[in-house]
Amino acid sequence: MKKYSYELKKLKIIEQIAIVFFIAVVIPISISGFIINNINQHSVRHQLRESAILVASMVSDEIDFLIKTNELTLGQIADTLEYLPSEVSKVKFIKDFSNRYTDCEKIIIAKSQQEFEKIALEAGMQEKPVLSTKMKDGSFLVVVFSTSNWDSNLFKSLENDGRQVYIMDKRNHLISSHNFTPDAFQETLDLIPSDKIENVPVIFGDEKNRPIVYLYRKNPELTVVVNTTDRITKKAILDNRVKIILSVLVAILSMMLLIGFYIYYLYINIRQLFKAVIALSKGNYQRQIRLLTTTFTPYEIVFLANEFNNMASEIHKSYIQLKRKNIELKQLNEFRSNLIDTVSHELRTPLTSIQGYTSRLMRQDIVIDEETKQKSLRIIKEQSERLKRLIEDLLTIPDIEGMRLQTNNGPVWLNEVLEQSQLLLRKNDGHEIVVTLPDDFPQVYADKGRLEQVLVNLFENAVKYATPETQIIVEVQQSDGVAVIQVKNKCEVIPVKKLNSLFEKFVRLDDNMTRTTRGSGLGLFIVKGLIEAMGGSIRLSSDEEYGFCATITIGLFKEI
Repeated sequence: MKKYSYELKKLKIIEQIAIVFFIAVVIPISISGFIINNINQHSVRHQLRESAILVASMVSDEIDFLIKTNELTLGQIADTLEYLPSEVSKVKFIKDFSNRYTDCEKIIIAKSQQEFEKIALEAGMQEKPVLSTKMKDGSFLVVVFSTSNWDSNLFKSLENDGRQVYIMDKRNHLISSHNFTPDAFQETLDLIPSDKIENVPVIFGDEKNRPIVYLYRKNPELTVVVNTTDRITKKAILDNRVKIILSVLVAILSMMLLIGFYIYYLYINIRQLFKAVIALSKGNYQRQIRLLTTTFTPYEIVFLANEFNNMASEIHKSYIQLKRKNIELKQLNEFRSNLIDTVSHELRTPLTSIQGYTSRLMRQDIVIDEETKQKSLRIIKEQSERLKRLIEDLLTIPDIEGMRLQTNNGPVWLNEVLEQSQLLLRKNDGHEIVVTLPDDFPQVYADKGRLEQVLVNLFENAVKYATPETQIIVEVQQSDGVAVIQVKNKCEVIPVKKLNSLFEKFVRLDDNMTRTTRGSGLGLFIVKGLIEAMGGSIRLSSDEEYGFCATITIGLFKEI
């Protein structure tokens, strides 16, 4: 069977924060908003019911007050009519009182019960309220009220209320209304139950957010209906619901915006950490973390960045040291190779000559004349001196490199040193050394033996690379309190790049693979070290007249 393994996706920090924000903030706030909306809806619904009941009771009380007030007035009219002697006076009184009694539309005396019922029926058809009282003579005093005056008295306190209020008689004929609309009235009328509870406000209807209340009363037999309209419901419930939802959304968006800015700011600094780590892993040890530091930058990130920068600096220092050590190791390997090459080439030649001439002198089977014997001994001596000089050069290298070379400086006559150096020169190959030295030239402050070693090395180099049958020029002069010694020969112009490298170890003018002259390549290196140890300096130059020119500057001896 195949085995399937599922690996969860590794989320970035910004994705993780987004998930945490959604779970810890968005969901709780949304649930809280939903709960608050429901609580608010129940509270407003309860308020709408209580206010509808209150309006129904208030209108019923207004009806009682209005009926009692008008019944008193109607009784006064009836009493007054009892005392009037003639019908003409009664009609005049009724006419005059109707003009003064603005609430009523007309006052009528019905002679019989049938006439009274007819008047009441006509008023009901016209949706006009009627009050009546029976007089002593059996007739009925009937007052038909104006609908507008009746409504203004009943609904004066509901002038700014948006509810619809209907007052109906026992046949459900509308006799008074507030904010009347035909469709809403007919819809409400269809919902009124046939069996009504007396004197108790009752809520009926199908919509819980639009409570409808009726209050049925017996005396007089009227039904007060209070209808809560869609506009009131929308204003009380729906508008509040929208406000709550908008408040929740604004809160979430505000938090998202604030947290988003903070996350973006934090993400920039974390990205700097990532980039620095990647740069360090790729070998860029000079990379430093540059944070956007403010009061809101977490201390941990600042601490981590500082520690990382310190670590990168230490690694960079170690890397530079390691690189320097590698260079030194490479130079050491090169020195070893050159040393082996020098030993193999330069030591073998004098040893071979010494061994050959020594074996020749030790032979017993031949007779060697005195001249040949002296010649062989002279060659052995020259090669031994050459071998000794090479060994001394090799032993001088560590002291020069370690700046431990000791010199015994003192007053030295240059003419003596120049003469002795020419005597120590093994051979000049036919090149005449021409020295120009003033007779009264003062003493120099140097180590005589080391200065002779310097001049011998320079003479040997000048002889080896000079054009055949040319002179080696040595000029000595005094300048600014120092002695200036120049050793020059005629040869091809030396390139500046090559000229600057001649003071290094094992560097020769001819190529290492095709040497045409003998030498270790240590002469000028040792010369520079000896001159500097005696407090002087040396520089090389080359031009068309003199292909090689070594200029030595050394201090004059000053008596104390």
